[in-house]
Amino acid sequence: MQDAVLLGVLLAAIAIGFGLGFRYAHRRAQRPSRAPGLSREYFVGLNYLLNEQPDEAIKTFIHALDVNSETVETHIALGKLFRSRGEADKAVGIHQNLLARPALSTTTNETIQLELARDFIALGVHDRAQRLLRALLEHSSQEGLRLEAKRLLIDLLEREKEWQDALEIVQPLMKQQPAMRRPASHWLCELAQQEIDQSSRALARKHLKKALQLDERCVRATLMLADLDMDNGQYAKAIERLSHIPQQDIAHIPTMLPALQRAYARHDDLAGLETHLYQLLGEAPYTSVIVALGALVHQRDGVDSAIERTGEWLAEAPSLGGLDYLVDLYLESERLMGKETPDTRLMLLKHHTKALMGGRPRQRCRRCGFSSDSLAWQCPSCRRWGTIKPITGVEGE
Repeated sequence: MQDAVLLGVLLAAIAIGFGLGFRYAHRRAQRPSRAPGLSREYFVGLNYLLNEQPDEAIKTFIHALDVNSETVETHIALGKLFRSRGEADKAVGIHQNLLARPALSTTTNETIQLELARDFIALGVHDRAQRLLRALLEHSSQEGLRLEAKRLLIDLLEREKEWQDALEIVQPLMKQQPAMRRPASHWLCELAQQEIDQSSRALARKHLKKALQLDERCVRATLMLADLDMDNGQYAKAIERLSHIPQQDIAHIPTMLPALQRAYARHDDLAGLETHLYQLLGEAPYTSVIVALGALVHQRDGVDSAIERTGEWLAEAPSLGGLDYLVDLYLESERLMGKETPDTRLMLLKHHTKALMGGRPRQRCRRCGFSSDSLAWQCPSCRRWGTIKPITGVEGE
């Protein structure tokens, strides 16, 4: 980290040296009688830099460099350097000092305002950052700067959970930036949840349908619509919705299983559930599907049939979770046969499967690798939407 800081300061020093040299060359052309050369402060700053004292070096460089049209970019660079080092308060001071100069061009002034907004975001002063960004969107004629201001404002509104405002800003960008459709669909799901909490289910349904229009693969919207259908007693419709989830994202079959089982149970159609589970098993032999099927066979045909069928399925798709369930079935079989104490070999195997499974996360972000026990629709680490999914394989699903 220290090497990176020194490198950043060195680059800034080079830029300052160039700016000072240019300034003195310009003055020399106007006043040939004066001796040219870089200021004493510049060399003092270099000495601090060579002695690995970046803080003192930066302070000296700032004092050495007057603010004018030739050096403003270097001041902006120094502000960025402070912000990148976690000293956004110092960056604010530099950028506010620049804005106090009346001779700056409109383009430069707006660039500094954008940097100041970034400083405020880094400090957590979101209201001031938001005011700056909205002002830039209203007054700036620079298309590139306006686009960057929109991106920052959208990110800020998302952090503040101001979903409707974020949607209004992002709407004109959809065609040029289709990647924004996914987060926007989740913002609509957030709004739908707010409406559900306030018993406005019709408006919630409207938001969820809009979410699927923006992103047809939004599993979250489908799950929420299915829940609304079940609340209205429309179990067959809920089952139909849920049957589309494997096409939306096959990794979310384990996510949809509780809702699917609930819909079939309320519809009083366990035979239909079994058929559906066999279909899912053919698409993706996840542990949760195997366990759900095993439970149905157990309920209908008894523990020995469940052991036989579960063993067959696990032979094709082995997993720790499946093995743990199979051991439970064997232990129950022994109990039903009247055995007073369980087989010590089975208990040892049960101990090992529990130990191997204990503390293991069940969900993982496919973008950054963040792991957790529960599903979150937005990754807390990389803040991407819809990237956390059930872990699959021998140790997972």
